[in-house]
Amino acid sequence: MNCNQKTLSKTYTFRGHGLHTGKPVKMKVGPAPADAGITFLRSDLGDDCRVKAFAENVTTTTRSTTISDYPYSVVTIEHIMSALTGLGIDNALVSLDNDEVPILDGSARLYAEAFAKDPLVDQGVSRRYISLPEAVEVRDEKSGSWVRVEPSDHPSIDVTVDFGSRVLGVQSAHWDETVDYAREIAPCRTFVFFHELHFLFKNNLIKGGDVDNAIVVVEHPVGEEQIREMAESIHRPGLAVTPEGYLNTIRLHFPDEIGRHKLLDIIGDMRLVGGFLNAKVTAYKPGHTINTLAAKAVRKLLK
Repeated sequence: MNCNQKTLSKTYTFRGHGLHTGKPVKMKVGPAPADAGITFLRSDLGDDCRVKAFAENVTTTTRSTTISDYPYSVVTIEHIMSALTGLGIDNALVSLDNDEVPILDGSARLYAEAFAKDPLVDQGVSRRYISLPEAVEVRDEKSGSWVRVEPSDHPSIDVTVDFGSRVLGVQSAHWDETVDYAREIAPCRTFVFFHELHFLFKNNLIKGGDVDNAIVVVEHPVGEEQIREMAESIHRPGLAVTPEGYLNTIRLHFPDEIGRHKLLDIIGDMRLVGGFLNAKVTAYKPGHTINTLAAKAVRKLLK
């Protein structure tokens, strides 16, 4: 594959709040020099407070991916990492005035729409695809999750999602360079099971989550009292469960939107190998922990 490195033609600004911290944040995504890769800057702490988007910098994978360069961290990087990768952007500087990337609508759609308004800058330097000399596989025997990364002439990712859910069933999704990322993957939103919400709130997660930036899957029968309590707590009268098994606050963009969102996530997590991975990635029940372990295994193999 012959392709030059590309960066953004200008700086784009996004405002919102973090999914887990709930903190307001302004994030700027702008151009970076050739071979710079993706760097996150904590502008609230100083111009030197930077974290490179490498797998060895991953410190937490509880419901999102966090990278750190002690003492500063950047939380929930996977969606912006996915957008930069899916749209073919090699080099970018991502600057935040707080510690978590804004969740926006729970997908990568707003990034894709913003970046698509302007042509990318060809930097006149060949893209350095990351190729593997041999296959790498990581497994979690407890959960049954696994990710296999093997040499290939063309990059691709295949995921199979299985929560044992009567609502979701088993969903599969595919990406390669012929797939229109902006239309087919970027709009797919994050999700949560209704029965998980109490645990997540109790453990100081999803403080910035709401029913407008996440798909809520109602797996178990939910009584009218539970629905009424949630409706009152989030000030959303008329909250109900659809016949398909989702809260009625959103409509799915695709029947397999959950599977596609898991694909969105792993595209972002695997970019932590340090560039564009020229390999075939196959994942069963992927999540941020197994995804980033796979990215670390690739980095270790290449070293």
